[in-house]
This record gives sequence, C-alpha cells and structure tokens, in this order.
Amino acid sequence: MSVAVHIEGLRRTFGARSVLGGLDLDIRRGEFVALLGASGTGKTTLLRILGALERPDAGTVLVPEARTIVFQEPRLVPSKRALGNVAVGLPRTAESRERGLRALAEVGLADHARAWPHTLSGGEAQRVALARALVREPDLLLLDEPFAALDALTRLRMQDLVADLVRTHRPAVLLVTHDVEEAIKLADRVAVLRDGRLVTDETVAAERPRDATDPAFTALRRRLLADLGVRENEPAVEAIEGGRR
Repeated sequence: MSVAVHIEGLRRTFGARSVLGGLDLDIRRGEFVALLGASGTGKTTLLRILGALERPDAGTVLVPEARTIVFQEPRLVPSKRALGNVAVGLPRTAESRERGLRALAEVGLADHARAWPHTLSGGEAQRVALARALVREPDLLLLDEPFAALDALTRLRMQDLVADLVRTHRPAVLLVTHDVEEAIKLADRVAVLRDGRLVTDETVAAERPRDATDPAFTALRRRLLADLGVRENEPAVEAIEGGRR
C-alpha cells in the first residue's frame, strides 16, 4: 500500500515554545490513524499543517493534493441549504448537484437537501459537513475532534457512520481526538503525541467490530492511558481534553 502522507522532522514553534519538535509520521493510502495527546501537545497544529492552514517552520510534509477537513463545529454557510453547503466550491453543474445528493444520501440525509442549517440538529449539521468533505473524493480526510460537541448517543452513531464511509471511500484518515476508546474503535493505528513527538504509534490488533470488553481492546486502552499519563481510574477524557494546539 503506497504512502499518502509523509512527515519527517516536522517542527513548529510559537514564540519561544516548541509545539512540534522533529515529528515523523507516515500514513498509507486507505489507512485510518488516530492521534491522541494532552492539551497543548500540537495535535490540532499538526492537522492544520496537513490541511495547509498553517505552515511548518522546518521539516518535510508531503500530502495528497485532494484533502479535506471536518472540524469540531460543522461550519456550514447559513445562507445556503444543506445541498448548497455540500456542493459549495464545486462547479454549478447538474453533475455536481447529483454528487451532492448522493453524498447526502450516504450520510442519511437524502430528504434534507433543501433544509436550512439553522433547522438541523447538531448531528445532522455534522453529517452535512462530512458529506461536504467526502463529495470531493479526498485522498486524505482530516478529522479534528468532529464528534466532541455531540451528545453521547449521536456521537456513537456518528462514529459508526464515519467507519462505514471510510471503508467505502478508502481515503487516508487522520483523526485528532481526546477519546481513547473512540481512537481504538475507529483506527487502524493509534499514535500518542507528547512533547512534540510521537511516543506511541501502535497498530490496533482487536478485530472489528471492536468490543470495549475485548482483552486486546482493554490492554491497548491501558497502555495508551499510561502513555498519556492518565491513571487507570481517572476519567480519560477530562484528563487529556482541553486546548486546541
């Protein structure tokens, strides 16, 4: 399987503070990588560099030209209906409209094409954002804590939806998350970012669909929590969530 993302010696500083200090990472085409890390470790900075929203200070960053980002907030255009948001930036053709409608159907919103953003629930709005990303058929899909603002049940449904869509479209995926179980459930590999470098980069051996009670799942969860500096009986999300860098 060929490499979609190649990062070598990536450095990014803010003033006197080094956020990414010589990071190396490869992601193969069709591979799903989840990135964990405490507040301020550079997770979102890395994702923004891959999405060309920030520039690195040093190092090599090779990414596909076709790449899209789904943020924690849907970031829909209020003046456009759901279909218009999905197709925003595409040529105004009948083919683009059909692609947009197919994308909405894939995320379960075939009957919401004419809905205005303010009428959508949080989960529906995020599904529109996901359809907008996938309609462009990206080689790299960047997910920046896309489920963090959703309620628990909607979050689980969105995780399943993303897993299904990724299996269908097969982009390389980098998911930034503060949820250890979410990372293990979705990813082929889970990496932990600490002090600007990856201290863990481990393949998830548990078979799909993944069960949190599976010994392989719980063993990996324990190792990842240890790498994050979280005690086993400490709430993992509260311990590592927070700032965006």
